Amino acid sequence: MAFDPAVTAALDAWARGAAGEHEALTALAASRFIVPVVAMLTEQHDDGTEKETEMALPTLVGKDGRKAVIAFTGVESLRRWNPEARPVPFPAPRVWEYAAAEGDAVVVDVAGPVTLAVEGARLSALASGESPPLPH
Repeated sequence: MAFDPAVTAALDAWARGAAGEHEALTALAASRFIVPVVAMLTEQHDDGTEKETEMALPTLVGKDGRKAVIAFTGVESLRRWNPEARPVPFPAPRVWEYAAAEGDAVVVDVAGPVTLAVEGARLSALASGESPPLPH
């Protein structure tokens, strides 16, 4: 599953310094992400073998305790992070909303090729359906 070439180009331009973060966020704002779903062991037999698992949406937790939702621009970038994660397509507006309610940030393509953290006023604006704020 490939991502929108315009989004890939905007992220690449931002990473090279050829465009600003605002342009990258504008491209991402209404796009589609791939979010990972992974199996989590919830109970095991006495011998240590699997008894019960649940599917979960993993989050990152920073050294300061802040949580981040992780989202990917395509299956290839998801596989770079965890080849066993199940890819689930989600509209970006729903990812922004979920992250604003459940965490402090969205980290896009945590394993590359271009990683972008969206937090603070930028995340709040996107979660509210507004355009990303212009830089100061």
